[in-house]
Amino acid sequence: MAIIRLEEPRPRLPASRAGWSPFMAMAFRPFYLFAALFGVVAILAWVAGFNGTDALPGMLWHGHEMIWGYAGAVIVGFLLTAVASWTGQPAFSGAPLACLAALWLGARIAAATETAVPLVTGVLSVGFFLCAAVAVARPIWRARSKRNAGVPFLLLAFGLANALYLLTVAGTLSGDVRALLFTGLLLVAGFITLIGLRVIPFFTHRALKRPQVSHPRWAGLTALLSPVVLAALVAADAPSMLALFVGAAGMVFNLVLLARNAHGSMRQHPLLWVLYLGYTLTALGIGLVGLALSVAPGLMSAAVHSIAIGGIGVLTLGMMTRTALGHTGRNLVLPPLMVPAYGLMVLATVLRLAAAFIPAAYQPLIHAAGACFAGALLLFLWRYGLWLVSTRIDGMPG
Repeated sequence: MAIIRLEEPRPRLPASRAGWSPFMAMAFRPFYLFAALFGVVAILAWVAGFNGTDALPGMLWHGHEMIWGYAGAVIVGFLLTAVASWTGQPAFSGAPLACLAALWLGARIAAATETAVPLVTGVLSVGFFLCAAVAVARPIWRARSKRNAGVPFLLLAFGLANALYLLTVAGTLSGDVRALLFTGLLLVAGFITLIGLRVIPFFTHRALKRPQVSHPRWAGLTALLSPVVLAALVAADAPSMLALFVGAAGMVFNLVLLARNAHGSMRQHPLLWVLYLGYTLTALGIGLVGLALSVAPGLMSAAVHSIAIGGIGVLTLGMMTRTALGHTGRNLVLPPLMVPAYGLMVLATVLRLAAAFIPAAYQPLIHAAGACFAGALLLFLWRYGLWLVSTRIDGMPG
């Protein structure tokens, strides 16, 4: 599997968009900022007792907003930024980016306020992913980049899972709502493998000055497709032993490919080890989902939160802190407070996994995990918030 570099950007911005605020110069800026702000508010509201709405009550709101809300914003922000580097096309910016961000914000407001059925939430949320897929597809099509041709389809699958989930919640479709929630989560794991296998080797090379390790194409495809196939199996309620096989294969292939790039010296580089840790927790979660679906259903909570906090929390925080440094023109040196932020997110993972195995302490562990999750994002906002709305310090566009 050939490595696709995520070079420190020198994006070409169309002249018609050059006058826009730096905040709308590249997609990572609004979506990283909005995701972090929303993550803090949504998690603190959840642990404080906010129980969703009549349209999306309780866990249905919480799961939807962390998967298609928080994680969706980080994924789209990253992909729309990275695709400019991957294809050499102009960055997605200006008015189109502002409209896309407004769609995402509108979906969050609707999900927190809508009554009866989640109609407006569905239109805005699914519309957001459809528009994002088109925005990602355009530079790929213009550059005739076959290597990236599958990325928009993964976004479309994510939007389809969102639509099926909301239609099932509304009662329009019959089915298992929890299964569709797990489907969305496993598609997030698919994005993590897609992004991680592309950029972690390059980031390792940049930090450690070691040769990049390429992977056989078939091995990379197996690692990438395993969580996507597992998501489809969960949605279709396929035989459990097949899910066990796919989950185990996904875990093993992802861990082996990740380990081929690892080196002991990366422990001295928090910008690296946080990515390795988040990716590892995601891979373990993929394997645990397969195990929970087949022979150990009691492991499902641990499986879900290994991906939901270990992957979505730890890895997205690591990816946001790393990519935002390069894309704002700064040296790749982790700012103060970020190691404690990483520590808080890792602690949130440990506490949430502990809650899955210690029912007597479930509530206090949930509250502590939520506080740690929110605290990590607050530290990110404290350090990076101003950078995300300011011009690049090196004077380059973006």
